[in-house]
Amino acid sequence: MHDTHGKAAEQHELAAHAHRTAAEHNEKGDNQAGSWHGDRALEYSVHAYRLAKEAHTKSGKMVTL
Repeated sequence: MHDTHGKAAEQHELAAHAHRTAAEHNEKGDNQAGSWHGDRALEYSVHAYRLAKEAHTKSGKMVTL
């Protein structure tokens, strides 16, 4: 379970980095690179969410909204 939480955290960090990189490119007017990094950020975020959901399910602490 801890491994899954760690992997989720890593994906969240990768997503945050990709978001910052996308913002930097967009500020410089490089929208193509910004869009590419934005797409990577979304992929990392989705993967992080799935891993976190899996970890919470396994730990019996899943909260539904």
